Amino acid sequence: MSQEIVLTLLVVILTLVAFVREWSSPDVLALSILCLLVALGLIDMADMPLVFRNEAPLTIASLFIIGGALEKSGAVDQIGRLLQRRVTGGVRSSILAFTIVASFFSAWMNNTAIVAILMPVVLGFARSKDIPASKLLIPLSYSSILGGCCTLIGTSTNLLVNGSLKDLGLEPMSMFTLAPIGVPLAIAGIGYLTIFGPKLLPSRSSITGSLEIDFRAVPLHHLLIGDGASIIGEKLFDTPLGSREAGIHVLEIRRRGARLMVPLSEVIVEKNDRFLVALHRRRGGAARAEELFAKIGAEELSSIDGIVSELVIPAESSLAGRTLAASDFRQRYNCVVLAVHRNGVNITSRMAELSLERGDTLLVITAVNNLSSLKLTRDFVLTDAPEEKQDSKPAAPVRKWPIIFSWSILGAVVLIVSLTDIFSRINPSVPSIPIHYAAMVGALVLLWGGILTPREAYASIDWQVLLMLYGLLGLGMAMQSTGTAEWLAKHLVEITRSFVAPNLLPFVILWLVFLFTSMLTEVLSNNATAVMLVPIVVKLASEIGVEPRPFIMAVTVAASCAFTLPMGYQTHMMVYGPGGYKFSDYIRTGIPLNLLAWVITCTIVPIIWPFNPA
Repeated sequence: MSQEIVLTLLVVILTLVAFVREWSSPDVLALSILCLLVALGLIDMADMPLVFRNEAPLTIASLFIIGGALEKSGAVDQIGRLLQRRVTGGVRSSILAFTIVASFFSAWMNNTAIVAILMPVVLGFARSKDIPASKLLIPLSYSSILGGCCTLIGTSTNLLVNGSLKDLGLEPMSMFTLAPIGVPLAIAGIGYLTIFGPKLLPSRSSITGSLEIDFRAVPLHHLLIGDGASIIGEKLFDTPLGSREAGIHVLEIRRRGARLMVPLSEVIVEKNDRFLVALHRRRGGAARAEELFAKIGAEELSSIDGIVSELVIPAESSLAGRTLAASDFRQRYNCVVLAVHRNGVNITSRMAELSLERGDTLLVITAVNNLSSLKLTRDFVLTDAPEEKQDSKPAAPVRKWPIIFSWSILGAVVLIVSLTDIFSRINPSVPSIPIHYAAMVGALVLLWGGILTPREAYASIDWQVLLMLYGLLGLGMAMQSTGTAEWLAKHLVEITRSFVAPNLLPFVILWLVFLFTSMLTEVLSNNATAVMLVPIVVKLASEIGVEPRPFIMAVTVAASCAFTLPMGYQTHMMVYGPGGYKFSDYIRTGIPLNLLAWVITCTIVPIIWPFNPA
């Protein structure tokens, strides 16, 4: 074993530990690993720009923009609301309907966006039909993953593997290369969730239900502190308005026409201050509005609709790792936090200094008309759709042409890439249009068509994912160039040969590769898992003298099959709090689905891609 291989293996171990322990955000870790590889001489400094030649991040960025257009146009949302009206309300029929929709759309769009769009619809449906949301949200997350296994553009992992194949000089995947595995897997997975889900999934309430909050609608009162107010000159927390015990929550203070952006503990009440307050306690008994306002000498100017809602912290949120106090949460978001839900526990005290984590669910009071602003920040996944509570206003007519135009562009990208690939195989003189070029042209057409503005297009791109991919590609390059992939492949084959007959060796290794990949992706980024294992399985196939395609397909699918642990996939963390789930719920429901994916994939792959094609 050479010194370069030892160093590369140490970097791989360091990468695993860093990602599992979450020492920093995934993009920072991945880019740091890239720089470390260069510093150790495992990647030549002159070769470092080669990492950025990979087309996968460019393709993913373009598809994010197309997905952003579909999201903005309301394409998915309209289908979800149609289901909300048409589905009868039985648990099994509800699981079936929402999983079919989620899996279909996630074959063409980013699955995180699909879950973010459909989650408020599912929660609203569950409330209206008196179904525990916990029966529907894990199936929503799982089906979004299953749908992503059906097409080349279904997940960033598929595109990343495809880019790696080109770098290795192997034939790239077409748009529907994965369909022979992904479609049966999606059908079987949806069937499993529909049949067994109602029994395996808990009947558990969300944070709102577990805190016994019966009335989510909360009026918010605009108050004016007039000349005769008794609280003028006093510290806010020394006045009745500062009494949280009485259920009084101050959302906003305006002074001389401007919002007062200071902590409430520092506020001294002045004449003509304007307050926006909510009166709410979990089990009732909050102060009475008329009595309170008369007592302090405040004049009520108006009231607006408020709501007790839940906000989920996604991985890319700027709040991750920060406290409520440090982020000026109330002033910045016009919300008051009532509780934080984390790992099945509701935290209701000492919240201001609590460092927020991805997957945390915040129970907040906010104005209904503030929900749209919260959505635009991209710091939260909303569990209430902004328009869902605006019953007092007539719904604006849905503009159909942006929906049709957005779907047409996505359809054109898929058709052009697929058809030119087919025709080029028949007649080599016909050029094959690569996915990265077609997706970029599609994104530009949407921009020229006015479906998205450039600012909205940039906002729709998950830059953290792109930077992470570039960093991880360096790890794959190092494993290939230093011979680490070949060394690992040789030793894996030698170990397996010691207890497997030669004619069964490829089949056994295929099953082991899928198992190892699915286990690794539960605790590591699916993209990182794929990047590390693709070079290894290519060398492994060479060692046993068979085609590498079966092993590559197994790694590609298995890298997305993270169903057992809540941290295995970002969508799991998104539904964790709103569903009121516990760690064991994922294990109980996910292990059978992982086993199902293992059996289906490893059975189909050798049939579609033989180890020794004729």
